[in-house]
Amino acid sequence: MTTPEVQRLGAEEFILLTTFRRSGEGVPTPVWVVPLGDGERIGFYTTMGTGKTKRMRHTDRVLVQPCSRTGTPTPGTRPVQGTAEMVQAGPEFQEVKAAVRAKYGWQTRVFSVLGTLTTRRKKLTYGDTVVLVRPEGDAVV
Repeated sequence: MTTPEVQRLGAEEFILLTTFRRSGEGVPTPVWVVPLGDGERIGFYTTMGTGKTKRMRHTDRVLVQPCSRTGTPTPGTRPVQGTAEMVQAGPEFQEVKAAVRAKYGWQTRVFSVLGTLTTRRKKLTYGDTVVLVRPEGDAVV
């Protein structure tokens, strides 16, 4: 996928990330998204141990598509196939965390506090994870 298309996905407020169960059934989840500096990938962060991270451990195949906060796909868009990689430390981890804080501002602090209160045990056990997605090719028909 070309850099302008990846940048367009990264500029969206939300994307619908679809991960896949072992059965092949897709599970869509809206997530915040930022473009990476390499121009080839987009990223977001989550907590290790969530359903999406468990499914990505099984297969790195994902679909991404612009969507609303509630996960409704943006009219006129189609899902794009991609591969996902989970990262828990290092420069890419720091790049995505900083970009998400810069893009979403106060919302990141609110969700961090709420996440700590609701999944305190999970956060202490699993820690934070950054997911890097490399969109590939054309939209899925």
